Amino acid sequence: MRNTTSLSRISIFPKYFSNHGDNIKHQRVIQLLQEPNWIQSLDATKALHALTITMGPDPTKPFLANNTIMFKYSVFSDIRIARKVFDNMSKRNVASYNTMISGYSRNGSLLEACKLFSEMRGCGYVPTQFSFGGVLGWTALLGLLGRKGWLDEAMQVFDEMPKRNLVTLNCMISLLGQYECVEESMMVLRSGMAPSESTFVGILVGFVGELDFILGELVHGLVVKNGLDFSVSVNNSLINMYAKCSDIHKTEKMFEDVPVKDVVSWNTMVGAMAKIERADRALVVFRKMCVSGLLPNDTSYVSALSCCTSQQFRLLGESIHAKVIQKKFESDVYVGSALLDFYVKCDRLDDAHVCFDEISEKNVVSWNTLMLGYSSKGSSYAISLFQQMIHSGCLPTEFSFSIAVKLSGLLEVLQLHSLSIKMGYIDNDYVSSSLISSYAKTSSVDYALRFVTTNDMPLPVVASNMIANIYNRNGQFDKTQELFSDLENPDTISWNILIAACSRNGDYEEIFELLGHMRMARVSPDRYTYVSLFSVCTKLCNLGLGSSLHGLITKTDFKRCDTFVCNIMIDMYGKCGSLASSIKIFNEMTTKNVITWTTIVSALGLHGYAHEALKKFKEMDMNGIKPDKVVFVAVLSACRHVGLVKEGMKLFGQMKGKYEVEPEMDHYLIAVDLLARYGYLTEAEQLITGMPFPPNALIWRIFLEGCKKKRSIDDTLALAS
Repeated sequence: MRNTTSLSRISIFPKYFSNHGDNIKHQRVIQLLQEPNWIQSLDATKALHALTITMGPDPTKPFLANNTIMFKYSVFSDIRIARKVFDNMSKRNVASYNTMISGYSRNGSLLEACKLFSEMRGCGYVPTQFSFGGVLGWTALLGLLGRKGWLDEAMQVFDEMPKRNLVTLNCMISLLGQYECVEESMMVLRSGMAPSESTFVGILVGFVGELDFILGELVHGLVVKNGLDFSVSVNNSLINMYAKCSDIHKTEKMFEDVPVKDVVSWNTMVGAMAKIERADRALVVFRKMCVSGLLPNDTSYVSALSCCTSQQFRLLGESIHAKVIQKKFESDVYVGSALLDFYVKCDRLDDAHVCFDEISEKNVVSWNTLMLGYSSKGSSYAISLFQQMIHSGCLPTEFSFSIAVKLSGLLEVLQLHSLSIKMGYIDNDYVSSSLISSYAKTSSVDYALRFVTTNDMPLPVVASNMIANIYNRNGQFDKTQELFSDLENPDTISWNILIAACSRNGDYEEIFELLGHMRMARVSPDRYTYVSLFSVCTKLCNLGLGSSLHGLITKTDFKRCDTFVCNIMIDMYGKCGSLASSIKIFNEMTTKNVITWTTIVSALGLHGYAHEALKKFKEMDMNGIKPDKVVFVAVLSACRHVGLVKEGMKLFGQMKGKYEVEPEMDHYLIAVDLLARYGYLTEAEQLITGMPFPPNALIWRIFLEGCKKKRSIDDTLALAS
């Protein structure tokens, strides 16, 4: 009866309004819109909607009619018509969006609400607490903004809240913690509200590295100050924080000082030690947990198994497997995948496959782990597993594609390429780079290069780097530079490839300009960058340039002065004439490998210090570093330079017997040259004829040069007599 009355009331308005001016008409409509008792049904809403269309918009309040009608349609569950009203509005305000979003929320269409919410932001409107009509409220609005990654907007909403409570505070801090915004979360913490356990748990999530350590200790102090140091969840978060900040002593002390430990405490400690690669300590904690009376759960077993892949802990891993079977965890997908990973890394694929079959509901991690195991063995069964995974209904990830592609022939790569396009993975860096690499390996370079010509968008960085490598191998250095110019954010590898291209093309001046551009782009050079640059200095025999580069790396990037880089610097200084600098770097190095010793022996020999070169060779031997073929080339060359025939031939004779290094043609060439150059022609000829492989033209030429020199000396002596 009430609905009929409201409808009859509306039906008289056209007649009533026809006798009044436009302003009076609009005022009457506004009165009607603002009187809730007038519109009590869907039919009444439709009648009012028709009336407003007939009258046109009110210039004084252009949004009120449509916003109210949208609201009424959503109240009476006709959200489709409400959206039509919204779409037909020539202009909208924030209330229009709020009304429509609230309507979607009220009718359970949260996906559509979120889509419209995104559109609202795109149009420049700032969300308010009314954007979800009270259905979700402030906290839910913050949560939605956080899930979308819109932290600036979330902070703005938080700052504009008329009234905050502990729930909204914890929600904001939790969001900032998830995105590792430590300083921002500390600012929110200082808002004056008394923190709770959830506050500290949320803020401690964001502490991820050594740089956060000082703030982490500050938070620890606040925990104690607020009397929450007896909270198990807060203490677990503090243990995890110290571990992520790489302070193992603080981590262990925190764990030992905790008055009450639950299974999460133990799991946190085991996982923390596992993350910082302290498998021994992690397993000690796991064993203590087992005897403490607490039963390990699935997380406990997963963390412990991840520590058992090294040779010394494999038996312990098997005993943990036995416990898993005893507790009937083997069918659990997470524990089963951890067992699978353990056996794959222990190179026991048969056992891994058994664990895989035991998993009741396999996920993509399970499939990928087993595929990776077979892939590491070069087995094409990984491709079969990829097919089985798809048939089982488990969708592959980009990692699945990259594993399968590596072992595929051309036909299979083409099929996987098509499937990756169909599934939307072709623009993924891992997938595209794997496809390019596989095309290159199957000698199908044309297919690889099509990635450049068929893509409207620039290639991902990794894929571009692989294409650039192909160009470099083919000598197409201009193509490398062209490809590089299209990259928006080239990484260190990209710069290294471009530097290598310029080096091979002889554009040496441009190389050091590239280093300047690289530093301006805030891309850090790595060891390979410096090796390329020092190699250029060596090619140019430019000691000044090499010294300047050495100064730069020492001043700005000293951590890059590792063994790898120091070796190339010893070589550069030696070949550019500064033997003293080579020796200084060698003496200051804390870690030396066989290349280090080879380089210093070569530098000493090059400068004519053969006796010192021999001493370094003996030092290397005494330090337990086994000489290789290259170091014998260096030390034999040093003997040849100054005529140490006896010493050189003694070393040559010891190569196979004492050092187990089979002499190759290069060693025979130097030995024959050493003998022939200093008049030992008979010994040189015997060495040539006794070689285990046929002599080449070069070795005979060296011998003949020695004969010619010997005859010249004999003729000179005859004339003198």
